Amino acid sequence: MRQRGQRGLGFLLTLALLLGLTARASAAVSDQALEAAVQETAAYLVQAAHRPQVGSIGGEWAIIGLARSGYAVPQSYWDDYYRTVEEDVEARGGVLHEKKYTEYSRVIVALTAIGADPTDVAGYDLTKPLGDYDKTIWQGLNGPIWALIALDCGGYDIPINQEAKTQATRQMYIDRILECQLPDGGWSLSGGTAAAGSGDGASDPDITGMALQALAKYQGQPAVAEATKEALVCLSGMQDADGGYASWGSTNSESVAQVIVALCELGIPLDDPRFVKNGKTLLDDLMGFRLSGGGFQHTTSGAGSSQMAAEQGFYGLVAALRAQKNQSSLYRMDDVTIHVTGGAGDAVGLPGKDPAVKKMPVVQVGKTFDDISGENAHADQAAIEALAARDILKGSNGLFKPEDTMTRAEFAAMVARALGLTPQVTDKFSDVPASAWYAGEVGAASASGIINGVGGGKFNPLGSVTREEGAAMVSRAAKLCGVDTELDSAAVRNVLAQFSDYISVSDWARPGLAFCYREGILDHSALTIQPKAAVKRCEMARMLFNLLGTAQLL
Repeated sequence: MRQRGQRGLGFLLTLALLLGLTARASAAVSDQALEAAVQETAAYLVQAAHRPQVGSIGGEWAIIGLARSGYAVPQSYWDDYYRTVEEDVEARGGVLHEKKYTEYSRVIVALTAIGADPTDVAGYDLTKPLGDYDKTIWQGLNGPIWALIALDCGGYDIPINQEAKTQATRQMYIDRILECQLPDGGWSLSGGTAAAGSGDGASDPDITGMALQALAKYQGQPAVAEATKEALVCLSGMQDADGGYASWGSTNSESVAQVIVALCELGIPLDDPRFVKNGKTLLDDLMGFRLSGGGFQHTTSGAGSSQMAAEQGFYGLVAALRAQKNQSSLYRMDDVTIHVTGGAGDAVGLPGKDPAVKKMPVVQVGKTFDDISGENAHADQAAIEALAARDILKGSNGLFKPEDTMTRAEFAAMVARALGLTPQVTDKFSDVPASAWYAGEVGAASASGIINGVGGGKFNPLGSVTREEGAAMVSRAAKLCGVDTELDSAAVRNVLAQFSDYISVSDWARPGLAFCYREGILDHSALTIQPKAAVKRCEMARMLFNLLGTAQLL
């Protein structure tokens, strides 16, 4: 663990930076100039990397920037890249590198950016290696930093890696980054680790920027927020008189690009007074490395365009442009456009599913509730958090109340969100007013055949959901998702006969209950069904989580 002692920048600089927040500077780069620079550089890269490969130059960085830029890239470009990735992964037997696990992370980010699924590339799950903590951190801070960025950009679950000596978690990667923060507030590639050398005592702007990119989604953790505050002070103090940064002894375009991406991920404007020097912003400095025709110099020494500088400078411009347009940041990819056949997003799931069903993206990474985590860890914590991260279920005042029962309205809302159904108000039920918070979800679930009324034109939205009702609804939802829910009468009897109270199940509910037990959506190790018992909120979360897993929609 690093020592949080006196910072080298001193109290006066910190005070001046904080006071500087009251004033705002004006960026010299106009909106039109930024847009033009993005378009010109995109056109340059499509030509310079006309056959994108799997690699750190002429590969993934160009793909990421182009996919997030909005530039009209030919469809053949995306198809050629994806085909190249498939061929490369297959040729290597799924092993991109024995030591450098950032190779996996970089490809995962690129595939996510184009809407492809990195968990199934030529039959290989490229996220699985990131479940091995020890191997991921082997190469220094790049490992945990890019593992977090890669997993979070698409909201991927931490893969279970049975071959790992230490199974990784997101929190382990966060903690690793935090414990390696240097006394001056920033980070270096090996600083704070056992592999650190004598030159690793001072922070590097590139690594500090990348660390902040990885931590941006975890600002709700006090330790992360404090580390971020100190790192921003460090980066501001490292900035030169032209608004840029030096790394390894030279002022360069890549360093300032990384800091730009970091601020954009954190939601900090690029004209924040802490990052304006002599009236020059980070964006002003980056634009100073551009060459006529769209290329970028590594330094201003006149050595000409550098492909690496062009690719990193480009995605720095893209990050700035997305911030200018109030779009999601470079690595928050819940809004990706599907550029390849068989990509992620709406197309994911079982064949034969209803067109209305969509895969819900992760929008709140690390979302949890006080009464299911920490000292209050709940058996269904993983299921609840997975649904909460996708905004499928919600709590109140930081609590989920897992042991409370669930109303019919709450269930309708949960299942409609879980399947990505478009809300639609209906006049089918007289006790569901159009102004009710659940009206749209009830309408969507009803129109899809998932829920029925209770008779007399009523829905009974505030009534409890029984276990047999919940199972019947989940079974209908599964069928909508393309899951085979059919069981003949003999199969239904065989499944339910193992429970001592199966005779008390309503006739209409038996097929749905049997399906849920057969698929493991309900726990078949229980001794009784208790079909008329009110379902708890945690139970419904578990059922929906298991359903989405069965339907390949997680």
